[in-house]
Amino acid sequence: MNIEHTPRALPTTIPAYLEQLRAALAGADPAMIQDALYDAEEYLRSELAEQPGKSEAEVIAGVAGSYGAPEEVAEIYRETEVTVNRALRSPGARLTPAAVATAAAATPGAAIPPPPAAVKSRSPLARFFGVALDPHTYGALFYMLLSLATGTFFFTWVVTGLSLSVSLLILIIGIPILLLFLGSVRVLSLVEGRIVETMLGVRMPRRPNYIDKSQGWLARIGAMFSDVRTWLTMLYFLLMLPLGTLYFSIAATLLSLSLGLVFAPLVSALFDQPAYIWVNGVNIATDFWWRPVCVVLGAVLLFATLHLARAIGKLHGALAKQLLVRL
Repeated sequence: MNIEHTPRALPTTIPAYLEQLRAALAGADPAMIQDALYDAEEYLRSELAEQPGKSEAEVIAGVAGSYGAPEEVAEIYRETEVTVNRALRSPGARLTPAAVATAAAATPGAAIPPPPAAVKSRSPLARFFGVALDPHTYGALFYMLLSLATGTFFFTWVVTGLSLSVSLLILIIGIPILLLFLGSVRVLSLVEGRIVETMLGVRMPRRPNYIDKSQGWLARIGAMFSDVRTWLTMLYFLLMLPLGTLYFSIAATLLSLSLGLVFAPLVSALFDQPAYIWVNGVNIATDFWWRPVCVVLGAVLLFATLHLARAIGKLHGALAKQLLVRL
């Protein structure tokens, strides 16, 4: 017996359309949901502004054929997300059965690779040195070095902008300054999200939270103040200063130490310069055996640093996901 699924009735208001779209995207990545809701609301409100004589229900019915019903739009975004996830996944990453099940649930009917039952697990030695083949490792390492500059800028921007905006609220000029500051925080949130996604491989929003430009200044400021993401974004920017200082210190110290151990014997041999490695007041670098031992220790420390950078990148990506993405 064939069972026909009747499509759901089109919503009659833009908020109802967005709520139906959100329900159709349940379980998907929050960053992708934010992008989909922004695109849908921007498109529907622009169509409504261009057709002032029509109601929201008439506009939604008119664009249903070109833009799509909420379920159709959700399916398109889910299929696109599969392609994005494949691009963000590291070249050497293996697709686990859990990842296959998640992708199958998120995108019904999509071509999902079979579980890698026959794939042999790599040896511990291969996993240890294989971190050098992951491009996100170097992205995380560069992010740690860059975070000192970005963290200082974000912290300074929030502290200065917030104090200046609040202090000027007693004057009429304080309202537009506060509005510009809150808008700049959202723009900087998108910039940081693009940096995190590019370097750390964590899916972040490519669209901001939608703001109805037809509202007045006070209404827009009130909407930003009532949005918890505004305050969580500021908290993230304030945390970036201590985190950036910590990340930079770890990366700079371990990199300089490991590279110094690797290249110290080479520099000493090429330029006939003495090396000094003091242990209990004795310079052990006068013997020949210290050179291969020094190179091996430096190489092991270098790969351990890469593993630590990759782990810090994953942890920071999860933090950015929680504070910068509208859940």
